[in-house]
Amino acid sequence: MIDRAIDAIGRAAAWLNLGMVLVTCVVVALRYAFDSGAIFLQESVVYLHGAAFLLGLSYALQHDAHVRVDVLYARLGGRSRALVDMLGHVLFLMPLCATVAVVSSGYAMRSWAVLEGSPEVGGVPAVFLLKTLIPISAVLLFMQAAALSGRGWRRWREHA
Repeated sequence: MIDRAIDAIGRAAAWLNLGMVLVTCVVVALRYAFDSGAIFLQESVVYLHGAAFLLGLSYALQHDAHVRVDVLYARLGGRSRALVDMLGHVLFLMPLCATVAVVSSGYAMRSWAVLEGSPEVGGVPAVFLLKTLIPISAVLLFMQAAALSGRGWRRWREHA
């Protein structure tokens, strides 16, 4: 169930990249063809980028599309790889995700309390929404790490 949810969120977030490209093209066209600026659109690109990144983290982990130092990992057998994956998720990634979720929740709630908007006149009036994605991203990443840890545990036991 976690895998399906993360996969759906990741696929939906990928479309944000197309939106980012299209909005960037509009911004460039406005700037150079019409000598006009659009702060709202310029900030939208940043929002789209942030949302795509934050919502895509757990998807990248699920599909093993993250950066990994393969110097030793590539030489390990199946059981050792499963152990490294499991311990890496449980000892490093999950505590980091929990910390980010806890710390950023207050950050997001304070932003919601004032319905924080852009400091720029005409900017996107929804900074609080982007800040909310930080703890959501941490929770999604934690859930995916937990699912992968469970699979690592099963793989480790099967190779015993």
